[in-house]
Amino acid sequence: MPRVSSLQLVDRYLARNIAVPLIGTLVLAAMLLVLDKMLRLFDFVINAGGPVSVVWRMLANLLPEYFSLGIPIGLLLGIILAFRKLALSSELDAMRGIGISYARLLRVPYIFAIGLLLVNIAIVGWVDPYARYRYEGLRFELKSGALGASIKVGEFNQFGRRMTLRIDGSEQNGTRLRGIFTALDDKSGTRISATAAEGQFLSTDDPDIIIFRLKRGRLVQEGPNFATPRTLSFNSYDLPINLPATDAFRGRGGNIEKELVLPEVWSRAYGGKAPSREHELAARANLHFRLVEIAMMLMLPLLGVALAVPPKRSNSSLGIFVGIVLVVTYHKINQYAEDAGAQGRMQPELALWLPFIALVILILWMYHVLAHRPGGQPIGALEAIFTKVGKTVRKVTPKRKFKRIESTA
Repeated sequence: MPRVSSLQLVDRYLARNIAVPLIGTLVLAAMLLVLDKMLRLFDFVINAGGPVSVVWRMLANLLPEYFSLGIPIGLLLGIILAFRKLALSSELDAMRGIGISYARLLRVPYIFAIGLLLVNIAIVGWVDPYARYRYEGLRFELKSGALGASIKVGEFNQFGRRMTLRIDGSEQNGTRLRGIFTALDDKSGTRISATAAEGQFLSTDDPDIIIFRLKRGRLVQEGPNFATPRTLSFNSYDLPINLPATDAFRGRGGNIEKELVLPEVWSRAYGGKAPSREHELAARANLHFRLVEIAMMLMLPLLGVALAVPPKRSNSSLGIFVGIVLVVTYHKINQYAEDAGAQGRMQPELALWLPFIALVILILWMYHVLAHRPGGQPIGALEAIFTKVGKTVRKVTPKRKFKRIESTA
């Protein structure tokens, strides 16, 4: 049997410790973001009168955007938690004592980082633009009624300009309607009013016409060609309904650069394909926003290791807090820089790459302090400040006094 070296065992141990919190963070972040959006989508879909099932399709198209931010945070937290566990259990000191350097320990984190970097390139460059377009298409179809409208029981429902419908009950997922009243006007001025005990909608070969089959009811027809209204009792009556015409949804990426895939954004930004100066600026800003977000993932292993190791005789979780704040703040700065670059208030390239270079310098300094200075602790000053603040807060906070209650025999 082939022998497994100690370094390979260390790599496997690190990979296992990084993978568990990474996957957990991704799932948790996706669930939280989806739950936050799901309530608003349910409200929007119900108010628009659309089928509730479309909510899940809209949420599915939002997942790529959520994962593009969740993957870097998950990677960073996975590295921080793995190395923090090694540091608190003194395993990191033991590894360093037998000559394993931080550079060698970073091999596994960088394998994760490069793999997730490729995934994020696919998401940011291709998957998310198409998902955004499909999401906006579903919103358009809901507003225009192209997805169909839900029938509200006990209320008067308007279908287009010429039809009013009210039902008392709905069974079998809407395929059987009870207690029906409907009124339909045609262009000639004829009005048909009908009541029926049951009814159902049926499709036809013509996609613009559906049949409303009514059963056991009475129909009243009146118009300029009839001296008196005509009435009709029926057991079954098919009422043809012309569906209202809906406008076609716009093409992908017309005025929205976020719906363009990476080669299309590059062509609009530097290939002379932009229809105007404003579109060129917006494309340049969006292109460099995507690039810096992707490039930042290569610095996350260094940042994670620098923040993971607490000072000696300390088990503080400050590094986790600082890491999340840094990643989220940097993402917000990039969003502001993209908006400023698209509006022409700043040059897009400088607005997005200068914060990236500044953050890279900070991360490299933090890693250098930890890895190459004896006893170096890059967040030691922050630890000391937070410790003093905590002591001050405890002194200022009034302590509760509990009276001792003695029981008598």
